[in-house]
Amino acid sequence: MKLDRKEILSALETISVAGEGKNMVESGAVQNVMTFGDEVVVDVTLHTPALHIKKRAEVDIMKVIHEKIYDKAKVKVNIKVETPEKPEIKGKSIPGISNIIAVSSGKGGVGKSTITANLAVTLANMGFKVGVLDADIYGPSMPIMFDVEKSKPVSVDVDGKSKMKPIVSYGVELLSIGFFTSPDQAVIWRGPMASKALNQMIFDADWGELDFLLLDLPPGTGDIHLSIMQSLPITGAVVVSTPQAVALADAKKGVSMFMAESINVPVLGIIENMAYFTPAELPENKYHIFGQEGAKNLAADLDVPFLGEVPIVQSIREAGDYGRPAALQDASVVADAFVEIAKNVVSQTVLRNDSLPPTEAIKITTMAGCSAVKK
Repeated sequence: MKLDRKEILSALETISVAGEGKNMVESGAVQNVMTFGDEVVVDVTLHTPALHIKKRAEVDIMKVIHEKIYDKAKVKVNIKVETPEKPEIKGKSIPGISNIIAVSSGKGGVGKSTITANLAVTLANMGFKVGVLDADIYGPSMPIMFDVEKSKPVSVDVDGKSKMKPIVSYGVELLSIGFFTSPDQAVIWRGPMASKALNQMIFDADWGELDFLLLDLPPGTGDIHLSIMQSLPITGAVVVSTPQAVALADAKKGVSMFMAESINVPVLGIIENMAYFTPAELPENKYHIFGQEGAKNLAADLDVPFLGEVPIVQSIREAGDYGRPAALQDASVVADAFVEIAKNVVSQTVLRNDSLPPTEAIKITTMAGCSAVKK
């Protein structure tokens, strides 16, 4: 039996793609119909990748042709998925801020916030204008480390708009959710609420002119990270890890997040914290209690720069607890370590800005992931 193309198109007008109001022909889902005797090939383009919708479309097409045209027709359905472009959710750069550096870690407890605080004061001592945004919503520690727990940002008028004035400590501008909650109050927020609070601290603050804004991210790879990278074009990321295998496995995931095609944030390098223990009375002695050069080897494996190592020194813990970052201790092993790391961060930032285009903020395309915004 010879099948008629027009009859087949008329039959297809009686069915629609799930979730769409128009029939398959009117909506443009049916791209082409070809007949060869008792064989028919239907080319269909859908705008959703959902498997159940694709299967439903295929079953409906075969069923209507068998019922309305010819019950023994040999039907083949070719389905192609084309996801339509969605409106871009572009991150906004902050006027006056030259570089935004995200400090991240794959897991908690590796000293990421301590590294951030000490890196910030070291950069400030080197003459740079530095700010820190404590984006670790559920565990803000920067107010303690900078000895400003009881401080509250004041409101200032900037071009007719009310802005938060960051707290300044040791030459570093600082904002943290810890300034707006009591010390014994847990922050019990869902992702959207936390993201909204972060956006307010980012865009409703009077940061002024900064060479570096360091973002102290929460540990892991989650909603806050996506919200930050969706809101801001990040210059680059620094990943903090300790040398042992458990931490390195998570650090590798952290690097992978930034390097993913859908995120595409340059990784400036990896910092190894707690690299070795050195007693204050025997500064030349090094005891690698968590393993040796694990993060350094990981950096080599991932082909990203190794920015330096920080030892376990009692003064680092004490300085953090008392609110005076240990990097301020002149001519100490800690200060020297952070000077080396800061120099490497600066040089990698300069290299990144010279060799790569500005980072694009990302947009969320599905509930399951994200896609890079391309110019």
